[in-house]
Amino acid sequence: MNTRTLRNNNKGFTLIELMIVVVIIGILAALAIPRFMQATTKSKQSEAKQILKQIYTMERTYRQENGTYYAGGPADSSTGTALATLGVEIMPSALYSYTITVTAGTAFTATATATGLDDDATNDVWTIDQNGNLINTTNDVTT
Repeated sequence: MNTRTLRNNNKGFTLIELMIVVVIIGILAALAIPRFMQATTKSKQSEAKQILKQIYTMERTYRQENGTYYAGGPADSSTGTALATLGVEIMPSALYSYTITVTAGTAFTATATATGLDDDATNDVWTIDQNGNLINTTNDVTT
């Protein structure tokens, strides 16, 4: 058997071809992973938006019945019934903690705070006031 016959029968990839594939996969992963992390953090933020809107609705009802807003909290996954007077329950799987501050009985601000939604130490903070203004004061997605 001659050398020429052996070379033609070798099927497979060269080391260079394998290295190029590994580099391409690395580049794709470097682009995709940060976008995936942002998307998961944004989905986690929906908890704060939903509960703050519920607090807003229940605060308005509470004021109609009692003439003042309810001040309460902190409420988080371990103290889920801290806002039970309002009719708001925080689930054991909650990522945020919630507090409500009242000013002279005529204004309130409810705050939702979570630390490290995307595995860093940055807080994610949302607020809603008596007018229904929902604001993301510190956004963990962009930091």
